[in-house]
Amino acid sequence: MMQKIQKFGGAMFTPVLLFAFAGVVIGLGTLFTTEVIFGPLAAPDTMWYGVWNVILQGGWTVFNQLPLLFAVSLPIGLAKKQNARCCMEVLVCYLTFNYFVNTMLSQWGGFFGVDFSAEVGGSSGLAMVASIKTLDMGMIGALMISGIVIALHNKFYETELPEWVGVFSGSTFVYMIGFFVMLPTALLACLIWPHVQDGIRAFQVFVANAGLVGVWIFAFLERALIPFGLHHLLYSPFYYDNAVVAGGIYAAFAKQLPEIAASTAPIKELAPYAAYTCSCWSKIFGCPGIALAFYATAKPEKREELKGLLIPITLTAIVCGVTEPIEFTFLFVAPPLFVVHAALAATLATVMNAFGVVGVFSGGLIEISSLNLIPLMANHWMTYLTALVIGLAFTAIYFFVFRFLIVKFDFKTPGREDDVEIKFGSKAEYRARQNGETVALEGAAADDPYAVTAAAVLELLGGADNIVDVTNCVTRLRVNVKDETKVAEDIDFKSVGTSGIAKNGKAMQVIIGLKVPKVRDRFEELL
Repeated sequence: MMQKIQKFGGAMFTPVLLFAFAGVVIGLGTLFTTEVIFGPLAAPDTMWYGVWNVILQGGWTVFNQLPLLFAVSLPIGLAKKQNARCCMEVLVCYLTFNYFVNTMLSQWGGFFGVDFSAEVGGSSGLAMVASIKTLDMGMIGALMISGIVIALHNKFYETELPEWVGVFSGSTFVYMIGFFVMLPTALLACLIWPHVQDGIRAFQVFVANAGLVGVWIFAFLERALIPFGLHHLLYSPFYYDNAVVAGGIYAAFAKQLPEIAASTAPIKELAPYAAYTCSCWSKIFGCPGIALAFYATAKPEKREELKGLLIPITLTAIVCGVTEPIEFTFLFVAPPLFVVHAALAATLATVMNAFGVVGVFSGGLIEISSLNLIPLMANHWMTYLTALVIGLAFTAIYFFVFRFLIVKFDFKTPGREDDVEIKFGSKAEYRARQNGETVALEGAAADDPYAVTAAAVLELLGGADNIVDVTNCVTRLRVNVKDETKVAEDIDFKSVGTSGIAKNGKAMQVIIGLKVPKVRDRFEELL
């Protein structure tokens, strides 16, 4: 079950990769069309405004069609064969489902307790999906339908039909079955989902009134679930669905940017729902403190080469918001440190919120600049100055706490190991060290670093025969294996240039870094 949950969480991350660019476009578009910042140049009747408004509206594509995007993207990670065709099948079945719901509610809305004449949004429980007025099931509904169709695809796509009806095989056969499955599914949605919406509204009230305690718990769990690959499942309903605000925090905050940019009122009063997008603070201020503690406690003879490791992975956390490279350097050698890290991250986020620092702060500097600093700096610069002061104070706290614990308990963090060399190696170097000989890179082009890494990882996972399936998130190659005893140790994975491996039964997560999509491509070619 854990393997399936992890694989599902990794597949969900596929569309999330688009949000960084979309956020940058929306942030810049909002900035350049805000009259309070650019004055008459940004007036609605100017060419300047017109051009940037075109760009801004294009940037809304991702956020305006989030359920559809999640539905179509899920097969990329979960379909066992012909992923592209499965994406098409999910699209047409998801649209069919919404047309069924639309027609049922337009004819019998009173029976289901739904006022289908109401405007979409707000408390109506209705939404527009690809211009279809339907129940607002958000990301949950999209993932549910996508999951059903993926299951049908995996089971029926290769079904052999008699030759005289062969034209209905493949994707057509899957859609035929899906069409009739969507009928009772739509009926059940009309019967059940309005009551689910009542429960969701109650949950929203609870979270909205949990205050600083709610922020701390959310931020702690967001970090603590990273080793299990389940943090996406925690934050996705908050960020991209209706857990605390209609449409999700990202979409709601981006839509409110012009209002916030023009106002001098505290952001916490204007957008209190954004309290939960707070994970970036530990990335920007916590990770440097951790890196400094590692450097200060490292053996003197290893500090110089340790610096070459720490600088890029720390910058990756600060600029891109990707923390796995640095977190996985100590997660498995010193698990208590990771628990402390999660607690400090939650405390930092809570203190920020207590001092009114609220906004879309979940990624790195690139994201927070586009959705916060650039469009909002003119009227809210004191908020960000406050964040800088608090953040730097926590960098020092992180440093002293980590340094104390590392020395006190003699944790073998990077640079303190007794037998591990701090370097990125190649598959050939690994084999040479293991076998005392130089060998060729079978199945991988020596001049292709992604192929070299993929081949080395495949070998350390027990070979192609030991692989069940493979997906990836933003930094990790997620692999399910048949026999976990054939998988090499963390030190071996580090020796071939990765940041290590997280094992959970038969579910493996190899920490590759931001190049993981290319490594996965080469990995699948080798399979």
